[in-house]
Amino acid sequence: MVSLPPRQLLTPLIVACALFMENLDSTVLSTALPAIARSLGQSPIRLNLAITSYLFSLAVFIPASGWVADRFGARTVFRAAILIFTAGSVLCGFSNSLLGFVLARIFQGMGGAMMVPVGRLAILRAVPKADLVRALSYLTVPALLGPVAGPPLGGFITTYFSWRWIFWINVPIGLLGIVLATLFIAETREEGVAPLDVPGFALIGIGLTGVVFGFEAAGRNILPAYIVVAMLSVGAAALAFYVRHARRAFNPIIDLALLRLPTFRASVSGTFLFRVGIGAIPFLLPLMLQEGFGLDPFHSGMLTFASAAGALTMKITARPILRHLGFRPVLIGNALISAVFLAACGLFRPATPGWMILAVLLAGGFFRSLQFTAMNALAYAEVPSARMSRATSFASMVQQLSASVGVGIGALVLHLTLLARGGDHLTSGDFWPAFLAVGAISALAAFVFLPLAVDAGAEMSGRLPAPASAPKMTPAPDGD
Repeated sequence: MVSLPPRQLLTPLIVACALFMENLDSTVLSTALPAIARSLGQSPIRLNLAITSYLFSLAVFIPASGWVADRFGARTVFRAAILIFTAGSVLCGFSNSLLGFVLARIFQGMGGAMMVPVGRLAILRAVPKADLVRALSYLTVPALLGPVAGPPLGGFITTYFSWRWIFWINVPIGLLGIVLATLFIAETREEGVAPLDVPGFALIGIGLTGVVFGFEAAGRNILPAYIVVAMLSVGAAALAFYVRHARRAFNPIIDLALLRLPTFRASVSGTFLFRVGIGAIPFLLPLMLQEGFGLDPFHSGMLTFASAAGALTMKITARPILRHLGFRPVLIGNALISAVFLAACGLFRPATPGWMILAVLLAGGFFRSLQFTAMNALAYAEVPSARMSRATSFASMVQQLSASVGVGIGALVLHLTLLARGGDHLTSGDFWPAFLAVGAISALAAFVFLPLAVDAGAEMSGRLPAPASAPKMTPAPDGD
């Protein structure tokens, strides 16, 4: 097997570290929320603003990430994003009031919104399409490691040290990322970048904020129902107006014309459905293990860490599997297999043997990671180099939205289950309807991939040789 050249290998590894830092930060925070609330003299419900404020930043700034990278250069923006995220982490650690903590999270979210999409863009421009599956497999692992490593790490730090160190541990990781990006990531940018689509930026920001906040609040009794409905309605209306705007705009901030590419359309649509189900796991599984099984955060986190081992196994097997079978069979069959393992989590009970839980989580982590790698790679199979930045913004926006929808649906089904039972406290038997619902949604992704051509993404999977020559982005001189 031909290995990636050292520089091309380092680029996905550097971006993977940044992605791990962001995913770890969000899941560690959820574990430490009660301790932070006590420290700031607030209730955990009010401190939920720390989560929603970060989501606000992501919703507003992710769509602009592609344009900013084209205008100022992928490496420059990636380094700046890491710096902003790290500085925001420091401010979070020093916060002594709810207002200061929320403002620090908004600032941190500005960096997170740019860090991952622009990092993915750097990979797409540095790695030939024939090697993209292998490169993106490195990027998929931290996306799965972060959510499962977060709970035990957060429980350990909060229990034995201080919640503030949850944020301060990002400092050495961030500084190392900046140094490595400077040394090993080439600077690339587009020439003649059109002006920023300000009306589209505003509509997308309002739309995603309303939808993300609405689904985050749905089913949690955080806000009155009429406010949740109003947020979802305003968000949906703004997104509808954006669709109309994008058809007329010369340079829309989210390029809906990319949906005319069959592989991009299938990847984005399938990713949304699949991630709706998978996005609910970090919410449902720890809650079931803690509230239903009576485990503490540290031990429940250690149990769910099994799925990370499955993700690591996938890293070395994704490319051979795709080369042998092709994208279409893998995406269809694997979506159904992953959905079955997801729904199976709802069958866990306190008396379920530990080895059985570990086996299901291990296998589920492998198949989910394989699906993520295949979907992420297929999205860019037909995208021209000049439109890569728009494609990464579009794909990142969909991923963020689908994860929020998944958590909202999982919380809503749990709430409805409690109402139907007439209970006030969750038990282990209350979770199976939620796992079944999100598993069914993930399974729907298989039908999205059915219309794909048999040879879709053949060059990227290795089933066809790469073209003898392909247009490449001209690197900008170092230091520009």
